[in-house]
Amino acid sequence: MKPIIYQIIPRLFANFNETRKHNGTKTENGCGKLVDINERALRSIADLGATHIWYTGIIRHATAEHNNPAITKGQAGSPYAITDYYDVNPDLAKNESKRMGEWEALIERTHKAGLGVVMDFIPNHVAREYKSVCKPANIQDLGEGDHPEWAFSPLNNFYYLPGEHFSMDKDLQGYDEYPAKVTGNDCWNSHPSANDWYETIKLNYGVYYRGGGEKQFDPRPGTWDKMLDILLFWAGKGIDGFRVDMAEMVPVEFFAWAIAKVKKKYPKLLFIGECYEPARYDAYLNAGFDYLYDKVGMYDYLRGVTSKSWPAEGITAQWMQHGEQRIDHMLYFLENHDEQRIASGFFCGNGLCAEPAMIVAATLNRCPLMIYMGQELGERGMDMEGFSGMDGRTTIFDYWGIKSLQAWTNKGKYDGAHLSSEQQELRDFYQRLLNLARSNRAIQKGKMYDITYAQGEGFNKHEQYAFLRHIGTETLLVVVNFHDREQHIKVRIPNDAFVYLNMDEKQKASATDLLSGKKEAIRFVANEPIDVTLSAWKGVVLKIR
Repeated sequence: MKPIIYQIIPRLFANFNETRKHNGTKTENGCGKLVDINERALRSIADLGATHIWYTGIIRHATAEHNNPAITKGQAGSPYAITDYYDVNPDLAKNESKRMGEWEALIERTHKAGLGVVMDFIPNHVAREYKSVCKPANIQDLGEGDHPEWAFSPLNNFYYLPGEHFSMDKDLQGYDEYPAKVTGNDCWNSHPSANDWYETIKLNYGVYYRGGGEKQFDPRPGTWDKMLDILLFWAGKGIDGFRVDMAEMVPVEFFAWAIAKVKKKYPKLLFIGECYEPARYDAYLNAGFDYLYDKVGMYDYLRGVTSKSWPAEGITAQWMQHGEQRIDHMLYFLENHDEQRIASGFFCGNGLCAEPAMIVAATLNRCPLMIYMGQELGERGMDMEGFSGMDGRTTIFDYWGIKSLQAWTNKGKYDGAHLSSEQQELRDFYQRLLNLARSNRAIQKGKMYDITYAQGEGFNKHEQYAFLRHIGTETLLVVVNFHDREQHIKVRIPNDAFVYLNMDEKQKASATDLLSGKKEAIRFVANEPIDVTLSAWKGVVLKIR
């Protein structure tokens, strides 16, 4: 099955409070609870077409309420500044003393809805005030037993800057770190800037970065075993996969060792890596990752076609760079918590304008697809929430109520009662597309043949893109229009496509658009033009009979 992952941040997703005070506290602006992600919510996400939910921000992390605000980003804190790898974020619990049980119950509800559960694994860094209270008694804590007088040792869990105090260009409100630890984004400076990941410290896997990158893996660094224990702890809760944060900042040798051990016990568990260096993709896939982000390839290019008038024909180069062996392992997306919203003023201003890009992302290849909460509603991400300014992103640092999501969640009814007609139109499109991608055999398992190269007069390669998906007797012709006006397009199927896909030519055929249900008669013959009329920013998935 082609995985279709729906990412949610529970703190925001299930927050029904509409106060939206700038830099507001949890009491003022509210906070979503795990128990409020109920059966209706999960059923709606499954009906949308998702196969998995990625729950972001489950593990306990730094917040202004429980940690020093000077080294915490925002009131709610970053979900990636972990303070206890063995604990659930208390903010998400209706009953804090039962927070682990509430997470386990949500896993069970999610499975009953027919959805898999993905959660974060953050292996590169932890919060500056990390201390595990909930770890098993037989597990040594991170940093326990370190020699802070050594800048580097494979025996240490952290990297140190001996003789230096941690400092910043602001009052640290009593926080004292001596010697200073290296900051999570490989900032080897005791005085990180406001643009660094100053709230985090980097974990040491035995790489001597300041010694030319020398790898000291024998004997095995203690961090490896501690992080394996954490993976096995959460895998034991019955989850279905990990989204691994900044995987390429951790040595691939660790993953090759750890993933093999986790999959020996949980063979179906998925590992999804956040990676941005294509030259290293094969190494991480060979280490056991199932999927890797295709951010610097397909995401960047589809965004460019949608919002910067890049030529659509360039999409071909993005999938071709991966080859047959890698392409099925690349994760396509147009939004996630790190990226600007499609409908923001920084992207294209309207979620409807990304329909052709979404059709390409969902149907071009067999690889998985990721959707971000509110994307299907045209969420703009243009609020001034607090620590997160108006940057076109939905905040991960603040307590906030997202208007578009609240229109759909309707205080826990999850019925979309307050959606505008445009929001409903966009959600209907996503529901048709995602269910098609999830269920259609040619998209799930078939071959792809890119026919854009073979087009001539009547086809604008700068604004249109076309390809075939085929398996057995089923053939799909996908055509999309990135133009801001209606286009009358002539699409030709080259003879090579019939040979490569082993398709039969049809002098008379019917074509049904699987997105709209519209039918028309065509001739499906090599090099003969098929007339396709597409409105601005639209596409079709034509099933040929």
